[in-house]
Amino acid sequence: MSEPRVLILTASVGSGHDLPAERLRAALADRGASAEVVDALRAVGGPFERLVIGGSRFHTTAGNVAFDVEYAFAAQLPPTRAFAQAATARMAGPGLLRLIAQRRPQVVVSTYPGVSEVLGRLRRRGRIGQPVCSAITDLAALRWWAHPAIDLHLCIHPESRGEIARIAPRSRIVAVRGFSAPAFSDPPDRATARAALALPADGPVVVVSGGGWGVGDLGGAVAEARAAGAFAIVVCGHAEAVRAALTDRFAADPGVRVLGFSERLPELFAAADALVHTTAGLTILEAIMCGCAPISYGWGRAHLRANDRAYRRHGLARVARDRSALRAQLRAALAAPPPARDALAALPQAADELLALAGR
Repeated sequence: MSEPRVLILTASVGSGHDLPAERLRAALADRGASAEVVDALRAVGGPFERLVIGGSRFHTTAGNVAFDVEYAFAAQLPPTRAFAQAATARMAGPGLLRLIAQRRPQVVVSTYPGVSEVLGRLRRRGRIGQPVCSAITDLAALRWWAHPAIDLHLCIHPESRGEIARIAPRSRIVAVRGFSAPAFSDPPDRATARAALALPADGPVVVVSGGGWGVGDLGGAVAEARAAGAFAIVVCGHAEAVRAALTDRFAADPGVRVLGFSERLPELFAAADALVHTTAGLTILEAIMCGCAPISYGWGRAHLRANDRAYRRHGLARVARDRSALRAQLRAALAAPPPARDALAALPQAADELLALAGR
């Protein structure tokens, strides 16, 4: 039997879609499958790429307002959402069909909601013969992630299954692990992690993260962490200007460490008592997996509002809308027992579910 061929479509918008795609590729390769990751934005190009990238400018007031307006138009209001989804399919559909015809996979996977929506429409029309999977890394606001014609929805939170089922009642829906680096599933203990990172052995440690784009009130979060008596580590992603500004702001404070993009997040989260994170998504879950209490704070735009409401509803993360609330939530998190690390250990692996979809 020939090895299964899987095409994984991502979008280089921050790191929240690329990294799960790469983890999935590696897991499939370990199982003998042939998996390829392709940036769908670049592959399709044209208006689709310009629209998505143009809507991803988050470091200005105007850019943030535009993002809120775009989300309201494309996701919250049913008439305009239907128009936006149809327009996106017209823009991206032909390019995705060409890509699939060239690669000839047995299964197509999307880690980006805009691509998942288009794949679902093409699948419903019979334009794609292969089974299609949406790999969902948000907790809520899943109208673009889920589609009735998608064969398999994989989600990182079991709590997401109800919303997906309302959108796609006949689809197979499975909560899985395997979109994160293996180190998140087996993190070091706190003392070992702190020693490896040259962090204080005693006292609280707080990680502040702005995601791949380095967005949100990172400076305010660092200041509140220090006011709570914690050593603060701020991770700025790929935003070098943000990293430079925070380095200057806290240059005189030995209790602050400023980093850019880091591949040591499993150690950082294992070392920390709490994470203050701005962009929701997989990072919140990864903190929980390492026994680090997550707090969503510092941005709260567009779909993140719906995710914040779901974090509160399901008790998965604390949420702070402003610095006063963050102050209270940080103190509560630092005083509470850490989250259980093994909450997801019994979930199936995403790669195994994909191989079953491929008929292996």
